[in-house]
Amino acid sequence: MSDDTRIHIIVVMGVAGAGKTTVGRALSNALCWTFYDGDELHSAANVDKMRGGQPLTDEDRQPWLDKLNGIVADVERRGTHAVLACSALKEEYRAALLPQGVSEDAVRYVYLDVAPDVLYQRLRDRSHFFPPELLDSQLSTLEKPEDAVRVDGTQPVADIVRLVRESLRV
Repeated sequence: MSDDTRIHIIVVMGVAGAGKTTVGRALSNALCWTFYDGDELHSAANVDKMRGGQPLTDEDRQPWLDKLNGIVADVERRGTHAVLACSALKEEYRAALLPQGVSEDAVRYVYLDVAPDVLYQRLRDRSHFFPPELLDSQLSTLEKPEDAVRVDGTQPVADIVRLVRESLRV
């Protein structure tokens, strides 16, 4: 991959339990790009709300989306590259990640598609602030992206990384 690639950010997206952080870290390591985990950028109030079993509203998400937009803007301004793990459940959330004046070609999405029964099992098996009881709210909020690289999120991580790199030519 050359430094002049038009892709500056790859957003690894999907619902809770899809493997965004695991795949995002592996992809960033393979590309030698910076990794950002959207979960780490939620406010304490949002984390407490989710931990308490309450789904986030659009209003709850807005400051978080603004932070993520700032990261995308900074990466683009510096001319560097990054991988961002972020649920990006709705089209309007994905649009909110793209700073004004930044080409749509600069930000590409990878959608980790995983069956609900697998997601529930993954959520039950991990230690995280997002409880399995909230998965239904994310599944009902999800607007599957039409312009993303769609990947079966149950494949081995190395295979997912290879497929993403081949699809995006990075």
